[in-house]
Amino acid sequence: MIKAVDLFAGCGGFSVGFEKDNYQIVSAVEFDEQIGESYAANHPNTKVYIDDIKNLDNDKTFKNNQADVIIGGPPCQGFSMAGARIRNGFIDDPRNYLFKHYFNIVKIINPKIFVIENVKGLLTMKNGNILQEIKKIFEDPDNFNDKPYKIQFKVFKADQFGIPQKRERVIIIGSKIDFDLELEISGTTEYIKKNIDASFFERVTIWDAISNLPLPTNDGEVVGLNPISKYQRSLSNSKNMTFNHIETKHSKIAVDRMKKIKIDENFTSLNEDIKSIHSGSYGRMNPLNISTTITTRFDTPSGGRFIHPYEHRTITPREAARIQSFPDDFKFIGSKTSIHKQIGNAVPPKMAYFIAVMIRRILCKKHI
Repeated sequence: MIKAVDLFAGCGGFSVGFEKDNYQIVSAVEFDEQIGESYAANHPNTKVYIDDIKNLDNDKTFKNNQADVIIGGPPCQGFSMAGARIRNGFIDDPRNYLFKHYFNIVKIINPKIFVIENVKGLLTMKNGNILQEIKKIFEDPDNFNDKPYKIQFKVFKADQFGIPQKRERVIIIGSKIDFDLELEISGTTEYIKKNIDASFFERVTIWDAISNLPLPTNDGEVVGLNPISKYQRSLSNSKNMTFNHIETKHSKIAVDRMKKIKIDENFTSLNEDIKSIHSGSYGRMNPLNISTTITTRFDTPSGGRFIHPYEHRTITPREAARIQSFPDDFKFIGSKTSIHKQIGNAVPPKMAYFIAVMIRRILCKKHI
C-alpha cells in the first residue's frame, strides 16, 4: 500500500481521492480546529494533527521515508506578498513561512513524489518569479543531498475530469523519478477509460449532479436516495443516504429578487440598483450547464451564480459538495460558515483521484 501525508489538508478533498485509489493517508495537518475535526470524522484511520504547521516541522512528528507521497498546498498569501526582495531569499522571507514549513517537511520525509495544489494565478504572480523560485528551491541539489526533485506543473480544469464545475487549479508535482507529465496525463486518461470507468471524463451537468436530491431537510439528512445518473451513482453509498442538505434562510427581499431571476440571468435582470462586486451576483444556475467555481460564499445570492435552477434559494452544502464531487457519505462537521469554507476551498476528490492513479502508475513502473 502506498503511504501519503496530507499537509494543509482542509476537510480532506485531496485525501478522499487518494483513499479511493487505496492509498494509506498516514497523517494529515490542518490548522483550523473545526475543519480539522471534520477531516478526522471522515478519515478515522488517519493521524490528524490539528495544529500550526510550525509546531510540527520536526523529526519527532515526521520521520524519514514514512510516506511515498506528500499532498496538499500551502496557502498562497505569502506567495502573493513576496516582493522585489525575492532575490534576497524567498524561502527565508517570514511572509512565506507556511511554504518554508512545507519545504522542511518534504526534506524530513523525503518522499518520492509530492503534489502541490494552488490557484491558477500562482503561474503569473510577480511575472512568474514565484513559481520559478519554488522550482529553484526544490531542484537545488544542495537542499536534498544531491538528490533534488524535478518540478513539473500544469493547470488542471475540473470539467475535463467529469466534474460539473469551471474550476482551474495549478498542480505542481515534484519527483525524484524521471517522467514526462504530459505523457503520464495522457497515459492515465487512457488507462482509466479502458480499465476503470469508460465514462469518467464525460461531461457532467449541474442537473446530473443534484437532480435526485429532494427538498432540503431541517437536519440536512436525506434517506432513500435513488441515483438517476452515472455521476450520482459514482457518489452514492449502500445506505442511499447523505447529509448537509440544509437550505439557507434568505430575507424576503432576497427571495423576492430570486423569484424574478430566470435561468442564466443575474442581477442585471432586476429593476434595481444593486451594487455588487461580483458579475454573477444573483445568478441562477442553468441545470444543463456546469457550475462556476464553487466558492465559500455559495450560500449568498450576491456571491455568484449559486441560485438553484428551479427553487428560490441558493444551493445547499450537499448540492455544492456534489458539484465538487464529494461522495454522499462524506459528512461535513462544524458551523455553517466552516462547512461552506470546507467545501469551497477543497480539492475536488474526483480530480484528486485522477492524480492518485497517475502517481501510482509512475511509482509502480519506475524505480529509484
